[in-house]
Amino acid sequence: MSEQQDLKQQEIDQLSINALRFLAVDAVEKAKSGHPGAPLGDAPIAYLLYHKIMKHDPSDPKWIDRDRFVLSNGHASALLYGALHLSGYDLPMSQLEQFRQWGSHTPGHPEYGEAPGIEVTTGPLGQGFGMAVGMATAEKHLAAVYNRDTYNIVDHHTYVLCGDGDLMEGISHETASLAGTLGLGKLIVFYDDNLISLDGPTELSFTEDVTKRFEAYHWHVQSVADGNDLAALEKAIYAAKAETTKPSLIRVRTVIGYGSPKAGTSKVHGEALGAENVKATKKNLGWPEDKSFFVPEEARANWDTIKLRGKDAHAAWDDEFAEYKKAYPEPAAEFDRVIKAKLADGWEKKIPTFPTDKPIATRNAGQTVMQAIENVVPELFGGAADLTTSTKTIFKDSPSFHVDPKGRNVFFGVREFGMMAMVNGMAAHGGLIPFGSTFFVFTDYCRPALRLAALMSVHSLFVFTHDSVGLGEDGPTHQPIEHLMSLRMIPQMTDFRPADANETAACWQLALERKAPSFMALSRQDLPVLDAAIAQAGAKKGAYELSSNGKDIILIATGSEVSVIVKAAEELKAAGINATVVSMPSFKIYDEQSDKYKASLMPEDTPKLAVEAGATMGWYKYVGHNGGIIGLDRFGASAPGAIALDKLGINVAHVVEEAKKLVKK
Repeated sequence: MSEQQDLKQQEIDQLSINALRFLAVDAVEKAKSGHPGAPLGDAPIAYLLYHKIMKHDPSDPKWIDRDRFVLSNGHASALLYGALHLSGYDLPMSQLEQFRQWGSHTPGHPEYGEAPGIEVTTGPLGQGFGMAVGMATAEKHLAAVYNRDTYNIVDHHTYVLCGDGDLMEGISHETASLAGTLGLGKLIVFYDDNLISLDGPTELSFTEDVTKRFEAYHWHVQSVADGNDLAALEKAIYAAKAETTKPSLIRVRTVIGYGSPKAGTSKVHGEALGAENVKATKKNLGWPEDKSFFVPEEARANWDTIKLRGKDAHAAWDDEFAEYKKAYPEPAAEFDRVIKAKLADGWEKKIPTFPTDKPIATRNAGQTVMQAIENVVPELFGGAADLTTSTKTIFKDSPSFHVDPKGRNVFFGVREFGMMAMVNGMAAHGGLIPFGSTFFVFTDYCRPALRLAALMSVHSLFVFTHDSVGLGEDGPTHQPIEHLMSLRMIPQMTDFRPADANETAACWQLALERKAPSFMALSRQDLPVLDAAIAQAGAKKGAYELSSNGKDIILIATGSEVSVIVKAAEELKAAGINATVVSMPSFKIYDEQSDKYKASLMPEDTPKLAVEAGATMGWYKYVGHNGGIIGLDRFGASAPGAIALDKLGINVAHVVEEAKKLVKK
């Protein structure tokens, strides 16, 4: 390229960057709401990634071997929407003009599924960073499993843009530490080091040496002194790509609100610039002051080159995959299946049934199910937060991912929140059904990620054990009370609390088939095993009649308390009261059943008593305000599990007593 051509390209680059800047500024200004500061400062990074660096095809946003971009500082969403629009994704200008408005596909923070090219929902700071670590983990595992010889059908990078807020959040510490341990060399993070937070200069609250911190995490770290220096940014990116054994952090000094009268201040972070400041910013950067949502033809043509480059890259991959299928038909067929999120034909035949002769804890039953389906569901991948021996969530015949990336066991360490964010990233990446596991009480640490899984409706599985005060001696700090009802309240999240081993098997099958987020609450203590034919079929309806002597009263329970109401029904029969026993492993799945089924199972005019070793709030929906509830609206106690349950009133005598009161009403 001649010097004259080089200068011309620099002009076009700057024009294209400013087009991106002002689409964001105009969107925020029209909405009178949003964050213009980060888009003004970070536009060169976004332009360079989308226009030159990333492998992506705007005509097929779900191409499996695309590079991923995660805007972890999701408040800068206007920047992402502008980049997607200019790159040729199906996000028309009319959507940018409706930024943050009812019914638009350009909400205030990026929402997975709302617009093509949005890889994950971000906004709660730090979670985008964590999910990107999960994406890079998924890429490394799938590459190890499916690549052969010269066929690199899985070979892409995950890019992240994050800010100070992301790196202040604890989740970034958790997942950055693990990313270094796992050697995620395809993960490249840009740290927007603009020295400003919402409250003012970062020196108010964030004075650590981020460079040394990430070096200590075993990351490859570089610094770029000027965020407008495309040559320096590009050089740093290629250096990061060349480092294949470590994740990379590129620390970029930017100016928040670049070009505006408020540049370099917190005033430009989270509010529209105002009409006069918009005009001044456009004037400062040589942009037409009287035009909104304007893209010069030369800039549009420059951005449009992405479409052809993306199609060419995609076509080359298609050709390679066609050759791969000929050379390696079996792994190719499996790869094609898992990226389409289809379970193998007949996989469910491997779901085990359990005999009734011996009690078994549902956490142990879960382990048996995992072992039974290990080979027919190879996309099942995950681990626990340093608790695999307790939660029983490990593939005994598979190596560990950190030793061999083909391995399906991930040792997340004591990083509950980070683990679940990574699980969400893996699910959003595709090709895997990921799971994370810990004690049920530690959903307190996980909840923001569980909520985001539900908001995105991704296929994340959350396996929790030690599900009630029945866990025993560890005491109130480890005994969940409010957790079950709290998680049931999350929209689009499926709850499972199976009563026995056979219900557990059915719940695992449902969790894999539903292709949406779900959690299991499993017992530490052994529980009687129910008849397999009744329990497995019934569990698939969310609630079902386990036994019936008649309908003087309906006893309803979940999990370990089902065995309590079974015994109580026998005592009530001896006292002349005919009880129906209903096991209810899933509120959500029961709610999806027909009104006819619900009316037949729990007739409105029949008294009902619910029993669950957890918070009572929420049960009135099923028992009515004239029904009864035996539960726990207090914390637990340290004692052997059976004694704790008995002393807290989760026992047969209490059920019989309350049932008699309801029948007499």
